[in-house]
Amino acid sequence: MPNFMAATLAYSASSANRSLREQEADVFLLANAALRSASDPSSVERVRAVADNARLWNTVIDLLRDPGNNMDQKLRASIISVGMAVQRETQSAAPNVEFLLEINENIAAGLAGRP
Repeated sequence: MPNFMAATLAYSASSANRSLREQEADVFLLANAALRSASDPSSVERVRAVADNARLWNTVIDLLRDPGNNMDQKLRASIISVGMAVQRETQSAAPNVEFLLEINENIAAGLAGRP
């Protein structure tokens, strides 16, 4: 339990120095790290990484569909469209991981303000 407390304190300290958008970008980059680390398409790690990526995008889509979301409606619709493409890909028999990596990287770059 002491390690958990130390990790929580370290995360809190580092999060205080970073914007919410930067933290959100990190979530997409972490999903990419998991996808990249599981090189064998039939491995449990790859299946888990693809499933985690699908859950990430399900959450994004749900948040964007929330009527209380103040983001521009056209931008919300565009990101939802991208999310639905990701969902279709993750549900295929052999997901194109390169496609998933590229989408996540582009979203992370946009959140972090990188071109």
